[in-house]
Amino acid sequence: MSAPTTIDAGLLERGGVRLVVDGPRATITLDRPDVLNAQTPSTWTALRTIGAQLDPDVRVVVVRGSGRAFSAGLDRRMFTGAQVEGEPGLAEITLRGPEGGAALIAEFQEGFRWLRDPSRVTIAAVHGHAIGAGFQLALACDFRVAADDVQFCMAETSLGLVPDLGGTLPLVRLVGYSRAAEICLTGRRVGGEEALRIGLANTVVPGDRLDAAVDDLVTQLLRPMPGAVRETLALLAHAADNPTEQSQLQAEREAQLRRLSALTALATGTPNA
Repeated sequence: MSAPTTIDAGLLERGGVRLVVDGPRATITLDRPDVLNAQTPSTWTALRTIGAQLDPDVRVVVVRGSGRAFSAGLDRRMFTGAQVEGEPGLAEITLRGPEGGAALIAEFQEGFRWLRDPSRVTIAAVHGHAIGAGFQLALACDFRVAADDVQFCMAETSLGLVPDLGGTLPLVRLVGYSRAAEICLTGRRVGGEEALRIGLANTVVPGDRLDAAVDDLVTQLLRPMPGAVRETLALLAHAADNPTEQSQLQAEREAQLRRLSALTALATGTPNA
């Protein structure tokens, strides 16, 4: 059964975000279908707040979009003179100066960064457009389950900008430097079949099977002990940073000792698994 959350409902509504917590699963829905779930700074504030305040008992987070798309990226009105009510225009970032502007972008980035924290497993359920910030949001998650109509695109360079919401690192890790450069610099769209082939998507299914495929994956991910999942994700993240063999082996030893200690505590009646 869905449970209420203590996160400010008004803040979520301003960001166009819905949150449903159902036991160990949380579902975050970008909910501005009339603009293909285009994002604004309020969206990133809402996501950052969810990351900071989400119940620690939540083990799996699903990120999805309502309507016809996952997310078409940044609300295009942010690039023009048109004002998005209650939102700073992009020009206002530069008016803060280098330090102030960097601090503001860091706040935006935090809305995505927490999705890579090994304390939880995160899944992007992607359909339709996943453009720019939408693509980067999908890349922030551990898994991407995609519908066959998906269109991934890193459109920032065509607008004179760069991807700055944490998407460059996971993109290079997934597809390699050269292919990542090609995807970013050409701004071309990557469909479902190619996304699966090059490793952008873990699974591609017909659109009417997307929710069921995500539910199946959530069920599988909830089977192992939470502590084992956290430690394994942390080890894999460490390995992705190209450590030395000895450094990775040491990390494995230390993680295994923590798990053995937790299992011993569980067996003796003081669970910490």
